[in-house]
Amino acid sequence: MFFPFQTFQTSPCYTAPVRSIIDKLNRWFFQKHLEDDEEVRLYVHKHWRLGLRQLFWPTIAFVTSWVFLAIAPFLIIFYVVALASMMAAVWWIRNFFDYFLDVWLVTDQSLIDVKWHGWFHRSSTKILFSDIQGVSYEIKGISGTLLGFGTISVEKVSTGGTVSLDNVSRPRDVSAAILENMEQYLHGKNLKDAKRIQELLSGVVSRELSLGELKSKKITVKS
Repeated sequence: MFFPFQTFQTSPCYTAPVRSIIDKLNRWFFQKHLEDDEEVRLYVHKHWRLGLRQLFWPTIAFVTSWVFLAIAPFLIIFYVVALASMMAAVWWIRNFFDYFLDVWLVTDQSLIDVKWHGWFHRSSTKILFSDIQGVSYEIKGISGTLLGFGTISVEKVSTGGTVSLDNVSRPRDVSAAILENMEQYLHGKNLKDAKRIQELLSGVVSRELSLGELKSKKITVKS
């Protein structure tokens, strides 16, 4: 179960060192999307099986090229393998970015939808909690039910549109965490608004009392 101040979406296959590395990567890649006074409560990545599927063939290509060199240790083969392994490494990095850099950042103020479209194309959309009308999730199919992944959708008040992220681990817990952080933000915002209104009313009352005192003094002086 997710809690409002948790900062990393865990998975049963992640060991402590892997969690530490991914947590550092999260801060490295996504800190620039935050305001100065904003704090990330949850990083919502897609299910780990999707990452493994995207990295499987680049990894196989890289390992196979060096196995081929071990079988045929010739100079010309070395150059071919070096070129092939470099291409496989670029392929691996590209697929890793495609998986890892598509993420939702649940902060203490908003929901930030970050997408990686290619080496030179990224996008970031911020949805304030005050602009969220509702959060829903859907789990479909046998694999989604057994592995615990699904789609989370957020409906916006301003446009009536919906922003979705599919293949999310434990979508029920993630949607509950979004709603909990949104409730805390709106509660704090209402308290600030109430305090601001109270200060404005106090200022108006003080000004009216001061004007009343001045008028009474003028009347006293005239008489």
